[in-house]
This record gives sequence, C-alpha cells and structure tokens, in this order.
Amino acid sequence: MEMALVVLVVVIALGFDFTNGFHDAANAIATSVSTRALTPRVALLMAACFNLLGALLGTAVAQTIAQDIVDITDASAHLGLVLVLCALVGAIVWNLITWRLGLPSSSTHALIGGLTGVGIASGIHVYWQKILDKVVLPMVVSPIVGFGLAFVVMVGVLWLFRRSSPSKTTRRFRIAQTASAAAMSLGHGLQDAQKTMGVIVLALVAGGHYSGTVIPLWVKLAAASAISLGTYSGGWRIMRTLGRRIIELDPARGFVAEAVSAVVLYTAAFSPVHAPISTTHTITSAIMGVGATKRLSAVRWGVAKNIALAWVLTIPAAALVAAVLYVVLRPLLA
Repeated sequence: MEMALVVLVVVIALGFDFTNGFHDAANAIATSVSTRALTPRVALLMAACFNLLGALLGTAVAQTIAQDIVDITDASAHLGLVLVLCALVGAIVWNLITWRLGLPSSSTHALIGGLTGVGIASGIHVYWQKILDKVVLPMVVSPIVGFGLAFVVMVGVLWLFRRSSPSKTTRRFRIAQTASAAAMSLGHGLQDAQKTMGVIVLALVAGGHYSGTVIPLWVKLAAASAISLGTYSGGWRIMRTLGRRIIELDPARGFVAEAVSAVVLYTAAFSPVHAPISTTHTITSAIMGVGATKRLSAVRWGVAKNIALAWVLTIPAAALVAAVLYVVLRPLLA
C-alpha cells in the first residue's frame, strides 16, 4: 500500500509540474510573443529548453520546499504520503481554476498553500516563522522590487535611446528579446521545477525511501522534463492576459520587463534565504512597471486588480482545498 502511494504521489507531483509549465508558460514568453519578437511556437520551444536547463542548475529552492514548510518526520509513512498527496491536489485544483479564468496566479504559492493547509488540518508542525521569512515577505517584496526596478531601468533606456531612430531601436530590441526571454525561462526552471523536486523528495522521505541530503538525479530529470513538456503545451489564456490585457507592450518594454524579472529570480534562488518566489508575480509587476513609464493610466489597473486578488487568494484557497481533501481522504486511505 505504501509503495503504491509513493508512486501515486510522484505521478501527481509530476502532473502538478506539468500544469505549472503550461500555467506559467506565459511568464517567460508572453511579452516576446505580444511584441512579435518571436512566434508562439518558437517561443514555447525555446522556453521549454531553457526551463529544462534551469531546472538542473541548483537545488536550494527544492530543499526549502522539502524542509521549511511542514515537518513530516514524526508522521507515519502512510500519513506523510496522504499529506503530500492532498497538498498537491489542492495546488493543482487552484492552478486549473486560475488557468480557466486566465489569471496569472502563482503555482509556487498554490503548492505552499496546499502544504500549509494539510499541515493545519492534520495537526503536524508548520514552520510559520520560516513561511513568513521565506514565503510571505518575498511574496510582498518581489513584486515591489519588480515594479520599481523595471520602472527605473525603463526610464534609463528611454533616456539612452531618446535620439535613436524608432524603427532601428524597435528592431534591435526585438532581437534582444530573444535573449531576455531565454533568461526568463532559465529563471523559471531554476525556481519552479525545483519546487516539484522538493515535493517528490518530501514524498520519498515520508515513504521511508530516501534519507539523504542530495536530490537524486532521476528526480531532477523527471521534474525538469515535466515542466518543460508543460511549457511547450502552452498557456494561451494567461499569455493573452500578460501580453495584451495589462498593457500593450513594445519590444523595448518587453525586453526590460523580462530582463528585470530574470535578475530578481536569480537573486532569490541564489541568495542565502533561497526564497521560492513567484515567477508570475515578478513578471507581472515588471510589466506594470515598464507600462507605467508611458503614463499611469496606460496600465489597465482593473485587470491588475483582478490579478492581485488572485495573488491574495492563492495560498488560502489552495490551503482550503488541500485541507478539505485531507479530511475526506484520510478515512478512505486508512
């Protein structure tokens, strides 16, 4: 029974990784597609490849997910696996709801919300201080940094190219967007695929099949492949929201938004905190930042408000789904 549960949890974790890929495909390429720097299929293929590469660059964020959200070391193998299973389903359900609505919510926070929800429902220890330090504070700070840095950099770019030919500048930034989209995709793989690695390790530990500190290579490859396949399958609904509905982007603004977002993602992943920040929050706030350099009214704040509402609801909504599922499934899987 326990082995079957381990396999089920790993499969569902990879399913979550796949939904993460198509849910967050827009993060990396919406700006490049909307400015016509890249065609949709070329952009998706490039994003999938760099997601795969980024997923293999580190494991620090994975360790944060596996060790710093809930403590399952004292739970039985059966209970630990049920907890991880319910957390994953809670995250997947919220991902699918927001994808259906075309809202770029955070897969990262959906997963953390799911883990927190089952932690509360089951009574196991939840690392509230670590969640505050590594999740809540970065959740608040990263969009602010993304918005502010994108605004400042865009103002600098506008000043540097103020006397340049508009047509030549546009053409050059379209070319530059290939590099910035690749950098953003690499950061997405570095951040988001690692979260699934962390959950799979959590399941292996719960089932008594792993006790090491180094993430197995097969876990890295499986998570990297799943998110890459999900990315290539595309996320057209959310891509339209990021690429068109917040603001009409030009190549220069698209390049700055992607480049700034990539820097924020790399900084968070390699910082001492190893914060699992949201690629969705980062790129969306950066798009708003570059858009605000036109004029504040150029940003469609009504759409931004709906996105912000989805951000606020993500952790509690995923936590609620996971907690309810745990209450329902625990007797059935006993």
